[in-house]
Amino acid sequence: MMDARLQEIIKECKRQEDSCLYTSTALYEWLKRVRFWRVIFIVVPIIAGAVASARILVRDPTYDWVIAISAMLAGLFPAIFKALELDISLKTIADSAHRFKVLQDRFRQAAKIKANDSIDALEEEFHALMDRMDDARASSPPVPDGYFKKAQKKIKSGAYDFDIDGQVPK
Repeated sequence: MMDARLQEIIKECKRQEDSCLYTSTALYEWLKRVRFWRVIFIVVPIIAGAVASARILVRDPTYDWVIAISAMLAGLFPAIFKALELDISLKTIADSAHRFKVLQDRFRQAAKIKANDSIDALEEEFHALMDRMDDARASSPPVPDGYFKKAQKKIKSGAYDFDIDGQVPK
């Protein structure tokens, strides 16, 4: 009876480890994309605004279209940025990714190391980790589906495999 309960706790720790791996990887993929687009949506309006303000210096009517389009872009980019929800806090995404990555390690350690202690110690550790997992899930922004697909692809490619795990003990 105790052995079956121990095995179920270990199995659940491994499930939660996988869940944390996929969630943290998806969050990190999302974070990279949001950082890239944030730079674009900050730099382009600055450049467009500078070009539009050249009207003060350039009185040639042949540049009216360039100046008008630049002014329009400088005005539209902040609205597009907001509409695409790129204004989400980078800190929130990064903090959530970090929390899930830490939990991933803790669940792995519980399954592999803490499982050698008493079953009561493992169960206590598991419940404490699940409380932390609930907190992480509650404060994490919902990750767009496309980033989970990217995470799956990255994980399945072996990007997070450790050399030590593939070695045969001597």
